[in-house]
Amino acid sequence: MHNLYGLPLEGAEFAQFCGGNLGGEHETCLSVAEIPGATGAYVLRDTKPSGAGQELRVTADELDTFVLGWAQKRGLRI
Repeated sequence: MHNLYGLPLEGAEFAQFCGGNLGGEHETCLSVAEIPGATGAYVLRDTKPSGAGQELRVTADELDTFVLGWAQKRGLRI
């Protein structure tokens, strides 16, 4: 896999998943997008002001492993 942090994000289409402080000034959302031009590479962002500019870039396998592990740990069903 490429150096994910070296890839440009121009044209990335982010989806937001929100919860917690709904509607407030400091909405608690996580944004995720596939990195354009890189198959199976994603970027996650925190939308809170204190998290502005910070991101995590992962492969599809890393993201899938996290999601499945988190769901199992929380007792959620997918």
